[in-house]
Amino acid sequence: MSVHLIKQYQSEVEKVIDFGGTKKETAIRTGFQNLLNEYAKQKGLMLIPEVTIKTAKGKNVTPDGTLKDSLRQDWGYWESKDEADIIDEEIKKKFDKGYPSDNILFEDSQTAVLFQSGAEVERIKMSDAEALDRIIHSFINFERPEVKNFRKAIELFKQDIPKVTDTLRDMLEEQEKGNPTFVKERDKFLKLCHDSINPDVTKADVREMIIQHILTEDIFNTIFDETQFHRENNIAHQLEGVINTFFTGAIKRTALSTLQHYSQAINAAAAGIADHHEKQNFLKVVYETFYKSYNPKAADRLGVVYTPNE
Repeated sequence: MSVHLIKQYQSEVEKVIDFGGTKKETAIRTGFQNLLNEYAKQKGLMLIPEVTIKTAKGKNVTPDGTLKDSLRQDWGYWESKDEADIIDEEIKKKFDKGYPSDNILFEDSQTAVLFQSGAEVERIKMSDAEALDRIIHSFINFERPEVKNFRKAIELFKQDIPKVTDTLRDMLEEQEKGNPTFVKERDKFLKLCHDSINPDVTKADVREMIIQHILTEDIFNTIFDETQFHRENNIAHQLEGVINTFFTGAIKRTALSTLQHYSQAINAAAAGIADHHEKQNFLKVVYETFYKSYNPKAADRLGVVYTPNE
């Protein structure tokens, strides 16, 4: 049990009350936020304040804190209330607004209530250090199904991506040898890259950019729901012109079929992201985690050049 951390928190709250003469949520919640973050660090997590999320009903809500991992996945949520409030009434109000109930911790500096999988699983007096330690551990260690599925998808993707990229590279070599339309569009795109990006871009670089685009297009559209961006962005538009000379219909479906589970996991993870800036950060994490894995040097140098600005 992290007795030192809990005693430190309790002492901090007492000082705020003594010095400030108030028990209002806004005055004392920082202490509990710091306590949660100390526990979270032990799990490789971080409590991020005031992140807007999209609920299953499509509403945007902003918990006081969201527990996130390095992949920007939400592990849980925290809500702080005033001691003067009736905590059960406040909990009901939050759930009526659509707040998630899969892993959310409510507290008012006196009582802490934990909901998991839609039901109350624990209620404790926060003056009881052992009980407080227990409920925080329960909150921190609970893995939401979406998080578990996403992490599983990561491992599957790492296994599948070398096979898929090898298939795509072989396919591109065939197009270079026997598809004049492909060669014409590729050379046109290469000139655009020389003029707009870097005069040192090579045909091999273009090949890797094609592979990156094929593998990331569906993910991009899932996260941002902005297919129009790719159509209007000149680099992406021209690159799609190259791809459409060979990668269509049954060929496309067959080549990408092994990545469907990953796309579904991305879809589930992205569904709860309401803020455009947060979507941008999530997309960066996806790219950094996966697309550097199959060709780190090219990914570092080229990147995905048609990502929308923040």
